[in-house]
Amino acid sequence: MKNKPKVIIIGGGFGGLQAAKELANKPVQVTLIDKKNHHTFQPLLYQVATAVLSPGEIASPIRRILHRYQNIEVILGEAVDIDEKNQTVKLHDGSEIPFDYLILAAGARHSYFGHDDWENDAPGLKTIEDALEIRRRVLLAFEYAEREAYLMGKHEPLNFVVVGGGPTGVELAGAIAGIARQALEKDFKMIDTTKARVILFEGGKRILSTFAESLSEHAKKDLEDLGVEVHLDSFVSDLEPGRVKVGENWVDCDVAVWATGVAASPLGKTLGVLTDKAGRVFVEPDLTIPNYKNIFVIGDMAALKQENGEPVPGVAPAAMQMAENACANILRDLKRQPRANFKYWDKGSMATIGRNRAIVEAGRFKLTGFVAWLAWLFIHIISLIGFKNRLYVLSEWFWAYLTRERSARLITGDAEELQDAIRFLEAKPLPEILPENLSKKVVK
Repeated sequence: MKNKPKVIIIGGGFGGLQAAKELANKPVQVTLIDKKNHHTFQPLLYQVATAVLSPGEIASPIRRILHRYQNIEVILGEAVDIDEKNQTVKLHDGSEIPFDYLILAAGARHSYFGHDDWENDAPGLKTIEDALEIRRRVLLAFEYAEREAYLMGKHEPLNFVVVGGGPTGVELAGAIAGIARQALEKDFKMIDTTKARVILFEGGKRILSTFAESLSEHAKKDLEDLGVEVHLDSFVSDLEPGRVKVGENWVDCDVAVWATGVAASPLGKTLGVLTDKAGRVFVEPDLTIPNYKNIFVIGDMAALKQENGEPVPGVAPAAMQMAENACANILRDLKRQPRANFKYWDKGSMATIGRNRAIVEAGRFKLTGFVAWLAWLFIHIISLIGFKNRLYVLSEWFWAYLTRERSARLITGDAEELQDAIRFLEAKPLPEILPENLSKKVVK
């Protein structure tokens, strides 16, 4: 094994994991480096954020996934720099790992367009930690409202704001509306959760702009039927604790979630090659960088146009196809065969809006409603890694469908914020607390 070519894969997402599988039991020595020990099925992160699923049901340890392959080693660490000339990867602790081939698949994070300070007030959704933070904020908002209504006798309806009308924003908005109007309706006695406002702001002329216009309109109607207020041509220009600025107007909110903008891993900029505004690396047709045929960039980090002039989308199927192409070219090199350029096969797109509501588009083939929702369920179940995860998720979905309940409604994190809120409420004038309010259930 020591004499075989060393292939370093950075990132354990869809692209990196697929690359490792493609090189499994091949005549190469593979090292996969990731700063987390697990692979996350990102399309279902929003269901963790909205208390449908638990983190362990959509994530699997990378080491466990790849443990059967003797030529693959998994290293927990954060790559911070690439020395392409000396062919080494530098880790956060200063250690260096040499390579013969490098596959960069470090993914992307949400972008705040130069306003990174907004993240504290409106978290995005890319990791398990992001999902748990959003879940904590959403559930705490209802708990705070119930406590204040108990002490003061009333509480104004809650406001939830989702910024961005892409698949993540649409799925989050629909799921939060489902929490307020269905899952929590009978659990709170002093507040009416069904009156909570869910507001989605999209800067473009329609939501889900990558889909056909008819499907976008259908999704918008579905959201509005669920009670979501959809505002188009509405750019968020500022964010502060408890409110967002849209155009020249401020909108109060209890929870804001960021679901727009993507920034590629900063690791791409260490290569010293051209990148686009989002930090994606402009790659050659075979997915390598200029002047270095042994360094491949794939997935959300790569900027490449298809034959029709359209950019390859930053979706999981594209990342996996790129991984397959890059690995095939490495193996062709070892056999002294010519390389093949990457060609993207668009397998279609889908998004779920809520219970029995989804849209599917694959070429001229379009689906909406319950049938599309069933297709969405099926594709996501078979795409999950591990039989146990599939079984858990299927059982949770079946239970939620029958009962409309959310089984993962745990508030995690430091309790200091909760205590601060309690102290704030206790500092309010007590004369407003009326004895009769303590035993009344709000009339819905």
